[in-house]
Order: sequence, then structure tokens, then C-alpha cells
Amino acid sequence: MKPTKLLALGLAAILPVALFATTETDRKIEDAAKASYNYHTVLKDSVKVEAAEGLVTLTGTVPDKDLKKLAEDTVSDLPGVLRVENRITVVPPPPEYSDDWLALKINTRLMLKAHVSVMNTHIDVKDGVATLRGPADSPAQKELTENYVREIKGVKDVKNELVVKEAPVKERGLGDIIDDASLTAQVKYALLTHRSTSALNTQVKTRGGEIFIRGEAANEAEKALVTRLAEGVRGVKSVNNQMTVKG
Repeated sequence: MKPTKLLALGLAAILPVALFATTETDRKIEDAAKASYNYHTVLKDSVKVEAAEGLVTLTGTVPDKDLKKLAEDTVSDLPGVLRVENRITVVPPPPEYSDDWLALKINTRLMLKAHVSVMNTHIDVKDGVATLRGPADSPAQKELTENYVREIKGVKDVKNELVVKEAPVKERGLGDIIDDASLTAQVKYALLTHRSTSALNTQVKTRGGEIFIRGEAANEAEKALVTRLAEGVRGVKSVNNQMTVKG
């Protein structure tokens, strides 16, 4: 048999296997993204994920550009992903710093933060003043919820009307275990949306709920702040901050 025919036969045998392996990887990427905490709970299944030979295309609508970035960050580090094409449309959002815009920001912030109860917290914003109502597990949780809201740029004041219950309040609809891809994206989101950190100079990886952070911090205070922000993300077990300090 001629060498060319042997080569052709060899390729014919290999290609179906390679194609199957690629297709299987693409389906795993899609399934992992759809099952992630960020896609299912934060984005409320509003984003569609399609993978083809490692190229992931995202479509759908979200109410905020930061959530569009969160969706992309969640899938970008999944095994097998080579590139992400983000075609998500940001629906016309409320005017920046309007009451509706602030309510959206507050809800998203609490959804990603640890030790607070977003499902049981009613948020109302009027003239930049946020009113929080509902039950809280403890005085510490009540205070922490208020602090998170006050950190949001544009919030003029907070009326904390959360009521501390004697019995712990069970969070409805939010699991205790959050996947690594979601945690990585959430930490990036926390750094990106906080005005006192250099998010662009920071690399974040997650293994089994442990966050590894590398990059460059302007000073020790910023490095400590990055650690604190990462520790405050819902589902994070520990933080290993390996950032170097300028100078």
C-alpha cells in the first residue's frame, strides 16, 4: 500500500476520535457554565453559553455592564476554553446613580457577599437613601449588610431596619458550595467594582474554594484591602495573597 494511502487511512481513524474529544470538551464547558453559581443564581439563567472547539460564545441580556464582565470571567478559566466571545447585550439600564440603578447594584453586591442574607432582605431606594428591611441572623449580620451597602458609590445614606431574630434565618435558594469558576469571577468583580484597588494588576485563581492572588499592590494597605475583599466573597474558604508591593 502506498504511503499516501496509509497516511489517509491513519487520519481517517484519528479524526473521529479527535472530533469526539473536542465535542465532549465543549459540552463539559457548557454544562459547567450553566451549572455555576454565577449563571444560575446571580445571572438567573439569562445568559446562553455555546462552545465550539474551545471558542465560547455568550449571548443573552443583563441589566448591567459589570454583570456582562462577570459572565465572561466565569467561563474564561474553565478547562478547555481557548477564547470567549462576549455578545451579551446590556439592556438599557436605569440612569447611573438613579434609585433603580442603586437598587440593582445593592442587590448584586449582597448576592456575592458572604455572611449576609440577600434572599431575605428587601431593598428600597429613594433619593439615594437605601432602606433595608427583613430579618437578620445576628446584630453582626445586620451591621455587615449596612456596611456593604454604604460602600456603593452613590448611596447617600442607609436606613437599616433589619430585625434580628432569635432563631437563625435560613437562606432560601442559595447553596453553601460555590464552584471555583464562580468564585474567581466574583473576586475579580469585587476588586473591579471597588474604587480603592488596582484590579487590572491582579491575577486571581481558585482551587477548592481557596483563592490565590498575584499581582502588584500600590502599598501594604491596598494588599490588605484586596485580601479583605476576597475574604468577603460568599463561598471563599481562604485567601492566599501573593501580591508584591511596589518599591
